[in-house]
Amino acid sequence: MSTPRPLPVVAAVDGSADSLRALEWALAEAGRRGAPVRIAHVRQYGPWTQRGVLGSAPSEPAGDAVLDEVRATVTGRDDLPPVEYVTLEGAPAAVLAELGSEAQLLVLGSRGRGGFASLLLGSNGVAAARDAACPVVVVPRPGRAVHGDNDVPPGPRVVVGVEVDEPDDTVLAFAFEEADRREARLQVIAAFPWPVLAWTTFGDFTPTTVDQEAAESETLTLVNAAVAPFRKAHPDVDVDLYVAPGDAAGHLVENSREAGLVVVGRHRRRLTRPAPMLGTVTMAVLLHAASPVAVVPPVAEDMP
Repeated sequence: MSTPRPLPVVAAVDGSADSLRALEWALAEAGRRGAPVRIAHVRQYGPWTQRGVLGSAPSEPAGDAVLDEVRATVTGRDDLPPVEYVTLEGAPAAVLAELGSEAQLLVLGSRGRGGFASLLLGSNGVAAARDAACPVVVVPRPGRAVHGDNDVPPGPRVVVGVEVDEPDDTVLAFAFEEADRREARLQVIAAFPWPVLAWTTFGDFTPTTVDQEAAESETLTLVNAAVAPFRKAHPDVDVDLYVAPGDAAGHLVENSREAGLVVVGRHRRRLTRPAPMLGTVTMAVLLHAASPVAVVPPVAEDMP
């Protein structure tokens, strides 16, 4: 029996410099994964003419100048993975998300052609990260400033955030696999709120007597338990546990400096939030991290 061909890494291009940077990232990642690359250009048409996400559309001139430019750029490179070029028509936000159903990874730039110059992340990137069935990597523009005085570990590094009250095994599995694939150190970040607040009989919040050292110790115990099975499955991955009080997004962004990838999850669907949601931490990391950010969707069983 023949081995099934692996799903592709999909790179979305639109001719912008942002999308071409994302393409370079996708080509390198596909090489690490031993996967083919599908380079996709979505030609937009008005919603009044749309006949379906990936279905038929109004006729367009023959050829695709964007893909022709990409072909000229990548053809003939050494060690180029198998490459397929596709032109699709429709609303880009919907089409990009749909592409994730046939991909192991969807990669795009932080802002495509036609976006407002002031935006750090375009609407298509938000929609793809929120809706795609596969992990989505958003590649930021170079030189994004990240403030903070925390010393980041030297060498190749993958950063992952863990919510210790409800750790996401899918996110941790993805992060460990990426670190293993890159021969990189994995930095696991868990934040705990401080000071810990409680309701008073008057309906106000007041600090509790919980000691910060005790809260940090409990968080460290929980994150150790969360990563233990993945450490066993990936014994060659060096793991740093970073436990600190305060805002999780802030710690993830600060530690994105010089990282190869930051890995975050998106909210699982619940009765109280049936639609896909990125969450405030994930959105903040997408907007401000200096490194590429992978948004990992919850497993299918978590969906209603």
